This record gives sequence, structure tokens and C-alpha cells, in this order.
Amino acid sequence: MDELIESREHQSIATVFARNGEAYFRRIEHEVLCELVHERQLVVATGGGTFVSTDNRSIINKDGVSIWLDVSFNRVIDRLRSDTKRPLAADHTKMQTLFETRRPAYALADFRVDASLTSIDEQTEQILEWISIETIRT
Repeated sequence: MDELIESREHQSIATVFARNGEAYFRRIEHEVLCELVHERQLVVATGGGTFVSTDNRSIINKDGVSIWLDVSFNRVIDRLRSDTKRPLAADHTKMQTLFETRRPAYALADFRVDASLTSIDEQTEQILEWISIETIRT
């Protein structure tokens, strides 16, 4: 989603935040999500704040499934250490607060994968297995 937002806005996520603020970014993020949900057989990688919005969760879960790749805070920090695209990750203390306040929303996802201890291949296998089981149930 970030790449689509950057393409649409003709600027980086960090610049969108700096020039227009988080509320503007969240509105654009919501609009892009609304456009993407009409696609089928599509995996959408959302930003960390997308699923916090009740409206966004409803959109995602209406016609799709939500999968939470759960990792520890330290793992998130390691991954974002050199990422300049995420303005909310620049301050360690604020990032920890965001992480803790967002977890209850993430816990509402349809499926949780402990991504701290498994490889990407193992995570993919878990997700595909879960999807195939859910498909059989419906």
C-alpha cells in the first residue's frame, strides 16, 4: 500500500506526513484500501496503522481475510532501524507506545502467525494451510 500511496501522491510517505500530517495520510491510506479490496486473489501489505481503524478492518474482513504477522517489539525495531520511509518509527519511545496500543487491534485479525520464530517459507506454509482449511469450512 505504501508504494501505491507514494505513486498516487508523487512523494514519499515521510513527505506526506511532514507536509500534510497523519490525518491526511490515513485518509489517503483508506482510499487506497477501498480501491484494492475490489481485486481478487490479491495480498495487500498494509502499514502498521491501517488495521487499527475500525473502518479499515471492516473493509478488509468484508471480502477478505486478515493475517497478523506477529513479531516482538525488538524485532520491529531491528527491521525498521534503517527504514526512512516510516516517520512514526523515528522515535523509539513513541514507536513502543504505538506498538503496544496497536496490538489489541492486530489481535482482531482472522489469523495470527508468530513471525518471530519462523522463516518466511514457514510463515507462508502456515498461512496457505490455514486458508485451505478455511476454504473447506465455507
